[in-house]
Amino acid sequence: MGICLVLGFASGMPLFVILTLLGAFLRDLGVNLKEIGLFSLCMFPYTWKFVWAPLVDRYNLFKLGRRRSWLILSQLLVFSSILILGAFNPLKYLYIIAIVCFILSFASATQDIVIDAYRREILDDNELGLGNSLFISSYRVAGLVPGGISLILADFMGWTEVFVVTSIFMLPCLLVTIFLKEPKVCNTPRTLRAAITEPFLEFVKRKGLKHLLLIVAFVFFYKLGDSMATALATPFYIDLGYSLKTIGIVAKNAGLWSMIIGGILGGMIMLKTGINKALWIFGFGQLITILGFVLLAYVKNSTGNTPSILLFVLVIVAEFLGAGLGTAAFVSFIASTTNKAYTATQFALLTSLSAVPRTFCNATTGFIVESLGWQNFFVFCTILAVPGMLLLLKVAPFRENKES
Repeated sequence: MGICLVLGFASGMPLFVILTLLGAFLRDLGVNLKEIGLFSLCMFPYTWKFVWAPLVDRYNLFKLGRRRSWLILSQLLVFSSILILGAFNPLKYLYIIAIVCFILSFASATQDIVIDAYRREILDDNELGLGNSLFISSYRVAGLVPGGISLILADFMGWTEVFVVTSIFMLPCLLVTIFLKEPKVCNTPRTLRAAITEPFLEFVKRKGLKHLLLIVAFVFFYKLGDSMATALATPFYIDLGYSLKTIGIVAKNAGLWSMIIGGILGGMIMLKTGINKALWIFGFGQLITILGFVLLAYVKNSTGNTPSILLFVLVIVAEFLGAGLGTAAFVSFIASTTNKAYTATQFALLTSLSAVPRTFCNATTGFIVESLGWQNFFVFCTILAVPGMLLLLKVAPFRENKES
């Protein structure tokens, strides 16, 4: 469980740099919403990481161990990318920033392949709910750095220095990784061809093609509305009239701590209810709380004034609590569908599909907001959350207890 906490922090750091810090950096220096929205395409590797996941399953780099070697390499790339991300002015060198952001995404996606596989290999089936909840909670704690500390520092120092400080937080994770032990797993792929074909064949044989396609559709839709609603969260807060300091102290901290509590609470609840019931209960929660953003936008539109800090906090706490509960059940469901013999490739395939909305759908959010306005945009996101709930009728019936 301690390892889950450390690896969760390492996994969350680069993602939140891209999702929160990068948006604030670009918007603060005058980049328009359409270009910021298109930066979601830099996260393309998250949706295709299953392509090189067989390499991670098959090869042992530098004889340091299959999992440890890939972790060290990917974390070094993550650290370096964050370090230099703020060295360029986005108004002059936006394409260079996009390239560095893409490298950061590729390194982060590779790290996630290894971490997901490692976590599945060290957790017993009955530990999946709690282990994944702790992982997600630590994952969200990592967001306090780029989404809180870094934003506050941006009021007192230049953006170059902010990214340098942010990158330093990856170093303790790298140090822990060096001393990790390799998990003992049987039936590791003996050839690259086996690493590519066997995970997919085993998946189809075990689940059946029809049920597998339903799982794929569910993985795509379950977090779609929530993901799009938070894609431009920081620019939305700025447009409401809140300062970067307020966003850093109130929005990011209150929101992230709510999500952390939601993740831990979700793990405890799943010990009693099982994964299926949790998917239903938490799914409704994350759908309803998107409407809080609609309320904030409505207050701004109707009064012309920035909504009160109290209302801001209540909406953020509710939304992130719902998102934390939903994510805990969602990740546990994905883990429970994989086979320990093919963890990296099968886990990467499903998590890649879950990242498609965050990458391609989120890339359109800037255009949708420009067309619909913030209030109607969040109503649209709420509607997009419905298909994922309907698919639960097939992939996770409420009265069936989903255990591996």
